[in-house]
Amino acid sequence: MLFNEVYGSYYNVVAAILAEAVDGGLTDSRINDIVREKAFGESILRIPMSLHDGSWTLLTHDNTTPLKHTPTMPLTLLQKRWLKSLLSDPKIRLFSPDEKGLADIEPLYTENVFCYFDRYSDGDPYDDPQYVRHFKTILSALHEKRKLKITFTGRFGNPHSWQCIPYKLEYSSKDDKFRVLTASPKNTLTINVARIRSCELLEPWCEEEYRPKAFEKKTLVLELKDERNALERVMLHFSHLEKETIRLDSSNYRLTLHYDLEDETELLIRVLSFGPMLKVTSPQSFIDKIKERLNMQNKLRA
Repeated sequence: MLFNEVYGSYYNVVAAILAEAVDGGLTDSRINDIVREKAFGESILRIPMSLHDGSWTLLTHDNTTPLKHTPTMPLTLLQKRWLKSLLSDPKIRLFSPDEKGLADIEPLYTENVFCYFDRYSDGDPYDDPQYVRHFKTILSALHEKRKLKITFTGRFGNPHSWQCIPYKLEYSSKDDKFRVLTASPKNTLTINVARIRSCELLEPWCEEEYRPKAFEKKTLVLELKDERNALERVMLHFSHLEKETIRLDSSNYRLTLHYDLEDETELLIRVLSFGPMLKVTSPQSFIDKIKERLNMQNKLRA
């Protein structure tokens, strides 16, 4: 792995401990505090013991270190190439990431090596200057807690104007689109960023004006048969949802997903894309919708 979640954390925690050891005054209590702050829960058992029993010859018995300089964590060339590839994604560039130190680095791969399935082909125009300008204005409004005046094209091509409080920016991998969730004192509205024709920052808003939409929460229970790497694919597809996973036997699992009712149609399409690998066990209303959609598909084929 280029960036290992567990061992990468170990390296960074030990570097922080050694930095304080170089400065002097490091104590056992401070070592434990650093581990609790920066590492995983079980690391409190592993890291201090390895530093004290001689497994990692980095600290002496009195918590000093033979190092003369504060340790650094430079990136390898492979890591830099991977980061450069990520930063070439037009969606990531919308957030103006810091590319310092990567100017002369060759990307590890390019976007054209990927072939996307189950995704609509009319995604947002991420390189369009107007789209980028509107996106950055929305980000500024979210960071600065300011209102927006948005002019946009509706579903049927009609123009609309809307003064609102933006409270969330979300991305749909299925649609390959960004949308901004907004609220006013009396209403809420979700707007596709690509439909925006003008976007203007207004005055800051106060807490009394903030009325985000309260989405109805639903629960979906699935049974998964782990064939053809199905478990890993399901975990990736539903990574954005709150979930619980229970192993039933060597190849079968029960998944409980919690989602917003507004996202039910997209969730239905995703579940169907796994075919016989996923079986819906509850609620009955979701099962009925699957049957209805499958019947519609059969009629279209007839």
